[in-house]
Amino acid sequence: MKKEEKNTKKISRRAFFRYTASIGAVVGMSTILPAYAFAGFGERDVLEPKGADNILDLTISEIPINIDGKTSTAIGINGSVPGPLIRLKEGEDVLLRVKNELKEDTSIHWHGIILPFQMDGVPGVSFDGIKPGETFEYRFPVTQNGTYWYHSHSKLQEQLGHYGPMIIEPKDNDPVEYDREYPVLLSDWTFESPYDVMNNIKKMDGYYNYQKRTFGEFFKDVSEDGFVSAFKNYTSFARMRMSPTDLADVTGATYTYLMNGRGPESNWNALFKKGERIRLRFINGSAGSTFDVRIPGLKMTVVQADGQNIEPVSIEEFRIGIAETYDVIVEPKEEKAFTIFAESLDRSGFARGTLAPNEGMAAAVPVLRPRPTRTMKDMGMNMSDMKMDGMKMDNMEKKDNAMEGMDNGNMDHNMMGMSGMNSDPVKHGPDRHGVGAAAIADNQYNRLNEPGIGLGKDGRKVLVYNDLKSLEPNIDERKPEREVELHLTGNMERYMWSFDGKEFNEVKGPIEFTQDERLRLILVNDTMMEHPIHLHGMWMELENENGIYNPRKHTLLIQPAQRISALVTPRDKGRWAFHCHILYHMEMGMFRVVQVSDKNGGIY
Repeated sequence: MKKEEKNTKKISRRAFFRYTASIGAVVGMSTILPAYAFAGFGERDVLEPKGADNILDLTISEIPINIDGKTSTAIGINGSVPGPLIRLKEGEDVLLRVKNELKEDTSIHWHGIILPFQMDGVPGVSFDGIKPGETFEYRFPVTQNGTYWYHSHSKLQEQLGHYGPMIIEPKDNDPVEYDREYPVLLSDWTFESPYDVMNNIKKMDGYYNYQKRTFGEFFKDVSEDGFVSAFKNYTSFARMRMSPTDLADVTGATYTYLMNGRGPESNWNALFKKGERIRLRFINGSAGSTFDVRIPGLKMTVVQADGQNIEPVSIEEFRIGIAETYDVIVEPKEEKAFTIFAESLDRSGFARGTLAPNEGMAAAVPVLRPRPTRTMKDMGMNMSDMKMDGMKMDNMEKKDNAMEGMDNGNMDHNMMGMSGMNSDPVKHGPDRHGVGAAAIADNQYNRLNEPGIGLGKDGRKVLVYNDLKSLEPNIDERKPEREVELHLTGNMERYMWSFDGKEFNEVKGPIEFTQDERLRLILVNDTMMEHPIHLHGMWMELENENGIYNPRKHTLLIQPAQRISALVTPRDKGRWAFHCHILYHMEMGMFRVVQVSDKNGGIY
């Protein structure tokens, strides 16, 4: 809960809203960026429902945008990118009226919010979308609290700026004490048409990958690992027609990474006073980017994940997948500037801001770390067998640099622990073969204690999924009645993404859940990329050995060759979207519908 004021040096959150006005007018960008993108918040940019019916109005339209001095056209909400900060209160009913001033259909999905499925905002699944010139009324009870966000679920509008932050205040005391708070909304922007971006990555594997391995790196590997080990690493990736530097489909080659709508050169500024507890509400609203976040010189205490309170965890860095949220507390002890640094997973760029006692201050910006590379483990290989072959796996797993794999289409796809499209599936696994699956991981790993590629090797304490423990016990203590297993599949060369080897347009019907049943959802990543998987309408209780205190998440970032499980109790009937939150993966087929019916088969 927010600390009570004990002297005149501390101001309340609402007073802070009043007194820290936007400096947007000064730099001529007030109609492009929300006030919280500058020094603090402004009342006009914090929207709260008003009147007896708790009404809040949003307008979606095309607007000009300026990113680090370069102009373009975006899709804004109430005239800004990101959209305004929406503040709701737990326990109240709200009416959000959304007007579409675009020339095409649009929508808003309230990410992570539990509500009637007709209000979920997914065209073709839960409603028809919002036609040009029309206003749609979203009505729902607010039954939760925490940090969330909202975004379009129509075409590629999310990449064009159609997203914004949401904070829901608890009806009871907040267990988290803080003096000030800031939403920190991370995103990515391209000055290309997102439809051109999608066409580019469809027609050429690695179109935006400018960080491929070199022959010099190969010879360095030979000197450190020996020729046999280096050559096996080299050729195994070549046989699979995979690149160990395929870390992100879209990179800093076209992306500018944003923090609250501002590029790295513009330096978003957040204010503090020495000794205050600052709550930073991180949201990854990107279309295609995973970020590694740290604040050099400050430790962070993670207090919330995906809007759910957790036992506090002291860390120095965390990875945030697309659509995830993490709330952290920082306590600056010195009146100096600190850089909030969000580095892209593939190290092709960064977003940054400054936490400072005065406006206009800046701190040193860290140098980007070396680009990491995928390992044999990421390919689903049996690591014990590899060690028996005499390879220096401990050394190999530490490698951050190596050489670009050869492309030899005549090599055997079944070599070194991987199965091709015509091979037998993993024992007890579902049938997931088809043109949408280039390979499957014969060996699946529990990676809940691994920070992820490129992290954990420089002495910093990095948040891992095993660190997450719910502050309150989960209500449903039943054991699962059944299991549903799905494999994340893809063909990077052909840029096809799917579940169980089938794109969405190839599946015959929805995944069937029964209302109030207890089930275990098992997700296996057969690809060599991370996938943030989002399930609408219900919580996924991540099974990380905390029992009834397993953390509840709406989005799970799944590492390559990882097998992960979550317990689910579908409370609300209806049709719910289930998909990868990399926008281009979802558009290319990594999307399913979960239908929750009662025991008689009804969804209404």
